[in-house]
Amino acid sequence: MRPRHFLTLLDLSGQEFKDIIDRACELKAMLAQGAPHELLRNRVLAMVFEKSSTRTRVSFEAGMNQMGGSAIFLSPQDTQLGRGEPVEDTARVLSGMVDAIMVRTFEHEKIERMADFSSVPVINALTDDYHPCQLLADMQTYVQHRGSIQGKTVTWIGDGNNMCHSYINAARLLDFELIVACPEGYDPNPELVAANSDRVKIVRTPEQALPSSSLVSTDVWASMGQEGERVRRMKDFEGFEVTLELMSLADENALFMHCLPAHRGEEVSADVIDAPDSVVWEQAENRLHAQKALLEFLLC
Repeated sequence: MRPRHFLTLLDLSGQEFKDIIDRACELKAMLAQGAPHELLRNRVLAMVFEKSSTRTRVSFEAGMNQMGGSAIFLSPQDTQLGRGEPVEDTARVLSGMVDAIMVRTFEHEKIERMADFSSVPVINALTDDYHPCQLLADMQTYVQHRGSIQGKTVTWIGDGNNMCHSYINAARLLDFELIVACPEGYDPNPELVAANSDRVKIVRTPEQALPSSSLVSTDVWASMGQEGERVRRMKDFEGFEVTLELMSLADENALFMHCLPAHRGEEVSADVIDAPDSVVWEQAENRLHAQKALLEFLLC
């Protein structure tokens, strides 16, 4: 029997997505109450990092510890992947020793190959194309503050990147409308947009996208691996900074989210992200709870 992988949100059904969010809320409450929940006792997670991260490493490692398991951090220097070992061989070896493999890498095709040859669940902790674990936390945060997102309007402002692609998949599974505001040349994957044309719309200014929006989300304009494009991107994204003035165009109860790290004064103003009622920090914390729920879903 093949293991259940989590490479994109579409590896879940809409109901499974909702169930994981609900369970994440339960696990969050249990942790706050000091209630034991060592559901993964003696389980081991291998964490393969080809892209660095703060939130991803800490949330997965802490989550496994809190659930009674353990996690092994593997950087490119710690594995033979960094010396040219085929992904297929690494997948076979690791999956014979651990209970799940988390991968944070560049090419999405690499994690698909890992999953093809792994005998244990493979989790996408970020590729250049998708960031599904972040969307679990984002949707958990929205549900905790505003209830169901079904039928709501969500606005993505900025690059049509891996986060934007995962928002498109979330819109499909959770039944909300997504409006993407991006400059020409920075559109999300056209095939993905076309497959979800009934709920995804692309506009060229944030002002067009914000009216009636219940959730506004953004990301840095130059992601890891795009540092050489930074100067051009700063120019191309002029006018796309999320400010209090722009947020005033959204619904009065709209939430702002950012997957972090953030560049204040670029994609978001300091007074938006650091506002007293900002949910960005809870959003980051919810990576821990949502991923614990995901690990339980895949391993129990």
